[in-house]
Amino acid sequence: MAGWKSAGRAPSAGWGRTCPGRRCPVTTPDPGARWQEFLDSARQQAGAPQSTLEAGGTLTRLTGLVLEAVGIRAPVGSQCLVSQPAQPPVLAEVVGFSGDRAFLMPAGDVQGLSSGASVVPTAPYVATPRLGDAAQAQVASYAQGQLRLPLGPGLLGRVVDAHGEPLDRRGPVVNVLSRPLDRTPINAMDRAPIRESLDTGVRAINALLSVGRGQRLGLFAGAGVGKSVLLGMMARYTKADVIVVGLIGERGREVKEFIEDILGEEGRARSVVVAAPADSPPLLRMQAASYATGVAEYFRDQGQHVLLLMDSLTRYAMAQREIALAVGEPPATKGYPPSCFARLPQLVERSGNGLNGVGSITAFYTVLSEGDDQQDPIADAARAILDGHIVLTRALAEAGHYPAIDIAQSASRVMHNVVSREHFELARQFRAIASRYERGRDLVQIGAYVHGSDPGLDEAIRLSGPMSDFLRQDMYAGAGFEESVKAMATTIQREEAFP
Repeated sequence: MAGWKSAGRAPSAGWGRTCPGRRCPVTTPDPGARWQEFLDSARQQAGAPQSTLEAGGTLTRLTGLVLEAVGIRAPVGSQCLVSQPAQPPVLAEVVGFSGDRAFLMPAGDVQGLSSGASVVPTAPYVATPRLGDAAQAQVASYAQGQLRLPLGPGLLGRVVDAHGEPLDRRGPVVNVLSRPLDRTPINAMDRAPIRESLDTGVRAINALLSVGRGQRLGLFAGAGVGKSVLLGMMARYTKADVIVVGLIGERGREVKEFIEDILGEEGRARSVVVAAPADSPPLLRMQAASYATGVAEYFRDQGQHVLLLMDSLTRYAMAQREIALAVGEPPATKGYPPSCFARLPQLVERSGNGLNGVGSITAFYTVLSEGDDQQDPIADAARAILDGHIVLTRALAEAGHYPAIDIAQSASRVMHNVVSREHFELARQFRAIASRYERGRDLVQIGAYVHGSDPGLDEAIRLSGPMSDFLRQDMYAGAGFEESVKAMATTIQREEAFP
């Protein structure tokens, strides 16, 4: 220690003593310096300021979904355990406070809890210093009680809940590391632009609503028109390295059906399914959506191309509405508090291309339009923050037209950046012909149209059948990207434009 500088720290380079003589070009490790580094790290962690989170509180009230506790100071987002004798502890998250009262949202069943139960924050995560490892010298900056969940390659092929616990009865999840649930989105200037097309295996999307790697789209539809089936088609046929599926607030039976009937063993091997069914507490439904996004971020950061399928974004917003209303936030449009609309971009912006073009997350979020109302507040907000929207209509579904994609109402905002000019022009002509037929269909059906009076409508009538056949697709039959474009050119008799 005598050779150290007056600052009281060992030199950062070398960590040891030099060889005797002026010609010696190397240094030899100094065990004393390495031990000193270890002790400095331990002292830094031991002397780090501790918050009052360690002090426990008392449960004083349980109203609806919200627990109220006194005697505990905990930041919003921290995790606590609510326990009392002869009852299993209940994990809860601090979602608000008023004076000395803390409001908590339980992540489990609250049956059996009574006034006076103990409320204790979970222990903070502190990285254990390793001997000679300078990277461990700093105290971990994670907030005390922050929720940390498993991330890693061991999740591939597994079905887990909102906290990473396995649901598939295949034993514990291994080969994973603990990471914070929430992350800050990548700086917008550090993201690579969307320039590469993605083959989804769905003919109508490949040809007319072309998707780029790193794009975020919404599937907008009412209940029962085929959103989940369309997601399944993309999960089966999209060319991606890893598929992450978030089943948020949907029917419980869909979890097993999605895995066995749609993914299959081959698809499951490269997939991670995060499930929080409709009977889960609202806190778990929100955490499951964040966790699924975090899993996708992990694999993106490894340089892989990830397909994130989330069903549904509306259930995520509804869970936030339940929590916000329970803690007293005033409702706004259709009962949704302002925090719901703030949460949506915070979740969606985490998807997209990776840092400096390393990896990507292409995300599809289903959005439930109540009563097929496209002006639903959540649908309207989602449309504004996503890079495109695919609208499924009940009229097409009732006619047996699957996937029930309404081309006229759907759009991909990056299509012009990821396809050739010839492809883009073909798609424009296809849309124009389809729109012309829709405008004149009523006249044709009642017999008021005279053939030959409008050449454009004559062409639309002649091509309407082949165009409808082109847009239909069996859920067990995929269609490649180039195959889809050539089929579109053949359908509207423009083969010379796309040889």
